[in-house]
Amino acid sequence: MSDEHEIQQVLARYVRAADHRNGAAMTDIFLPESKVDIFYNNAGTPELLGELVGSKAIGAAVNTMMRPHPPRGWSHHTTHDPIIEVNGDTGTLDAQFVVFNVVGAAKPEGGWPEGAHGAQGTITPIETGYYRPILKKVDGRWMMAHHRVYLDLPMAF
Repeated sequence: MSDEHEIQQVLARYVRAADHRNGAAMTDIFLPESKVDIFYNNAGTPELLGELVGSKAIGAAVNTMMRPHPPRGWSHHTTHDPIIEVNGDTGTLDAQFVVFNVVGAAKPEGGWPEGAHGAQGTITPIETGYYRPILKKVDGRWMMAHHRVYLDLPMAF
């Protein structure tokens, strides 16, 4: 597998760990001394909203800072148009993302009403922006060293 593909797989594991609210899986893709910076892209001027330092703190944030999913709810990250550059054991990634909030409708006790068909519930986009991590290859494995998240909307913590 190419370095570029392996780096893209790190991003895939990152978004799945976030969607599943899996702090242990999130911790596993970051170097112990890694850092996450979260910015709001305010009309093209990045404003630092928060910072997490260390893989354990990053994993813990998934379990404590991210809102739990509602009943029948889920989130789905989609990432698009990755630009990957590799220089030896350092790599950079720049990818667009959209996060969707998905909530299934409760099936009525008497069953779905006549004429109902297809998926029942709502899908709402809730976040967009860019992921721009710097990765390091350690012992043959790509891991995030410094992850920068640029949100298109302001975020309350």
